[in-house]
Amino acid sequence: MTFSIAPDARGILPDRMIAAMADAGFILPAYPFVESQIQPASLDLRLGDIAYRVRASFLPGPDTTVAERIDELKLHEIDLSDGAVLETNCVYIVPLLESLALPPSIAAAANPKSSTGRLDVFTRVIADGTRRFDMIDAGYHGPLYAEISPKTFPVLLREGSRLSQIRFRVGHALLDDAALIDLHARERLVDSDAADLTSGVALSVDLSGEGSDGFVGYRAKRHTGVVDIDRRSGYSAGEFWEPIRARPDRSLILDPGEFYILASKEAVQVPPDFAAEMVPFDPLVGEFRVHYAGFFDPGFGYAGAGGQGSRAVLEVRSREVPFILEHGQIVGRLVYEKMLSPPDSLYGVRIASNYQGQGLKLSKHFRL
Repeated sequence: MTFSIAPDARGILPDRMIAAMADAGFILPAYPFVESQIQPASLDLRLGDIAYRVRASFLPGPDTTVAERIDELKLHEIDLSDGAVLETNCVYIVPLLESLALPPSIAAAANPKSSTGRLDVFTRVIADGTRRFDMIDAGYHGPLYAEISPKTFPVLLREGSRLSQIRFRVGHALLDDAALIDLHARERLVDSDAADLTSGVALSVDLSGEGSDGFVGYRAKRHTGVVDIDRRSGYSAGEFWEPIRARPDRSLILDPGEFYILASKEAVQVPPDFAAEMVPFDPLVGEFRVHYAGFFDPGFGYAGAGGQGSRAVLEVRSREVPFILEHGQIVGRLVYEKMLSPPDSLYGVRIASNYQGQGLKLSKHFRL
């Protein structure tokens, strides 16, 4: 497939164009892509065979490579060829199997995969010479690295494990308020009669317990066993998670340092010719962090892709002080971007889409 983009094009690149980028030499994998690595609007990134334990997180800054900073900060090296355990609250840097040689018109952004966020594994992508995590400038030529810091469970990783995903975009594709209102009028993006569409679709937390047998979420247990990042349905949820029942006043007190899985009150959908992202929560509204994994693919919750609206799962961690969440409190916003064209495979159709039609749901590693 030849790769070409119109000069006035704006939007997120779909799956077939990601494949064409690799064929054209703009994406340089150390090994050929594996099945399901190319998602409808993103590419999963694979870990290389070595992890560096470093003293602290860092950004290289201009005129400095990540490799140079690793040499300055590394404590020891860990071979991932046959798998290795990364301990909680340590910082590791892992070179990725994919590097980039982007043309001047294409930029990229990375995010943790959904399953990564639901394990409370904090991960970000770093590129040479950058001042920002997870953002790769248009025209970047060079390697990519993952910064990994498990926060709750120690995790077993190996070469080829996939913790992060990357999107490629041309120009400014973000919908403004007027365009978002128009799209909602045509597609009904959220199942609310009073949708808040200011700077994105507002999502609130569901603490009612309705439709989930009276449960509103899960709190992670301490001092658990290791989670193999590549093992599906391999662990009993009760060994790692404590279910949380709804309270009569429909509130929840977040304890500092604890990790929670909750769900949005609203069910949302992403039409085939759009992609969405959960944007960082406004720190002026509450002392907590919501949602590590921000990418929502075309077809998420979409009726034509087997969904009837899907609730967003919220990975929540309080900061320094206890904080009370109330049922219906806004905790994040979903912003929408145009696709250059609809992908060949929507989320939930043919590909391995673990969370289509989801409600309150743990990561794919656990069975109830």
